[in-house]
Amino acid sequence: MKFTKMHGIGNDYVYVNCLKEKVPEPEKTARFVSSRHFGIGSDGLILIGPSATADFEMAMYNADGSRGEMCGNGIRCVAKYVYDYGLTDKTNITVETLAGIKQLELTVENQKVSQVKVNMGAPEFKAERIPVTVEGEQAVDVPLEVCGRTYRMTCVSMGNPHCVIFMEEDVRNLDLEKIGPVFEHHARFPKRINTEFVNIIDRNTLRMRVWERGSGETLACGTGACATAAAAIINGKAEGEVTVHLLGGDLKIAWEGGQEPVYMTGGATTVFDGEIQLPEELL
Repeated sequence: MKFTKMHGIGNDYVYVNCLKEKVPEPEKTARFVSSRHFGIGSDGLILIGPSATADFEMAMYNADGSRGEMCGNGIRCVAKYVYDYGLTDKTNITVETLAGIKQLELTVENQKVSQVKVNMGAPEFKAERIPVTVEGEQAVDVPLEVCGRTYRMTCVSMGNPHCVIFMEEDVRNLDLEKIGPVFEHHARFPKRINTEFVNIIDRNTLRMRVWERGSGETLACGTGACATAAAAIINGKAEGEVTVHLLGGDLKIAWEGGQEPVYMTGGATTVFDGEIQLPEELL
């Protein structure tokens, strides 16, 4: 199987051009290629294919083989891939995902995509659509008990579910390996959850670490950065365009509120191309 390793500010995936390649059993293939000891090493697998409703389709699988609705860093890399590898010459494209069709604006320098701006759609705060089990229609600044401690959470869907926790203590010192899985599998979240732990630096700057559903801690999460910015704005902690500092780099997030779309802008990087022999049980 031919592939390309790419990352969006450290959130790395294995990308396969399914206009040319066939990927058998993508759930099992995702688990195999994601292994950092026995496979290629990544946060998951992303398949780029044809679409009847958009320019391309993105099928995203987490490192544990589960299918994800959307990946903000991943979709920027899809945009870079299809342009840099000559699958399109357009600088405005659409990509079909399980979270709907996304519109992407490509910045090209020296015939390569250097940055991508994505219309991520409007954030969803209705609890049943995230989903999260709470009293009332929304889970905005509500308590959640984890490991004997009460946190204040704001839950948002950006096509996939997020729980945003604003913290006074420095998130860089958190033991995410301990608390991350407990949040992910908490009974309040029937489809599990991506959890963002956030410091407010100022009204336009946030620091974030993320525990991703199905992958564990990653260096960045695009949908998580969007959910975090939207949660900060709706809680009155931020305004306008927000810079989100993640372990792998920065993302620019802009949201005007209400049903306006969230815009995410960031880079995408190609690491290397390769070919791997899949195990016989996957062929």
